[in-house]
Parts: sequence; structure tokens; C-alpha cells
Amino acid sequence: MARIIARSQLPPRGWIFYDGECGFCSRWVRSWANTLRRHGFEPTALQPPWVSERLQIPLDDLLSDIRLLTSQGRLMSGADVYLYVARHIWWSWPFFALFSLPGFKQLLEIGYRRFARNRHCISHSCRFDPP
Repeated sequence: MARIIARSQLPPRGWIFYDGECGFCSRWVRSWANTLRRHGFEPTALQPPWVSERLQIPLDDLLSDIRLLTSQGRLMSGADVYLYVARHIWWSWPFFALFSLPGFKQLLEIGYRRFARNRHCISHSCRFDPP
């Protein structure tokens, strides 16, 4: 899914929006935040009201996926976010190259969807409490 959003004051490459109430998501972002920022991505929770207004997505739909708003105003979600970020970090480029191939991309998308649907169960099982 890609939509075009009007450009404004965005980080150099964009914002990565994640579920701030998901223990797994929050822990993942805390561990990667410095790396993401060094490469021009600003991690931000999906829950603040301005996010839903800016992205023009109802809150219930918004929380179903990780999302990325690029500095060019392009909106991505799901596995495409991981591929976009991997493409812009030199040492993760092999991940991008492999999972951009036909077949591998579908596997990544299926794996991401399955994980996203069950992330709260995983957070609970692994005792990753939300912040």
C-alpha cells in the first residue's frame, strides 16, 4: 500500500510509526532507535492523535501495521517498511536484496502478516510489557 501525503517538516528519510502499546514493538524500537535515527528515520508511536490526522487513517486501521512516511510524502506499511529501511542502511542491504526477489518478498509479507496479527500474544508470552 502506498499513498502520497503532502510534504512538511519530515526527518531526512521519514518517520517510522509503530504500535507504542505493543511490548514487542516498543522494545524493538528502543533497541534500534539510535541506528534508525543515524540513518534518517524517526521512530514515533502510532497512538498520538496527530498521527491519525496526518496519515488520514482511522485509529483502528492505523494500529494494524507498522508504517513509514517518507520525506517525499510516500506512505508505506507492513513488510515494505522493513525493505525500505534495509535498503537505506548499508549493512542491511543484503536483507533488502534477498527479500526483494520474487518469492522471497511474498515469504516476508506472509511472515510479517502472521507476526503482526499475533504480536500482542508474543509480547505477553515473552513478558514484553508495554511502556
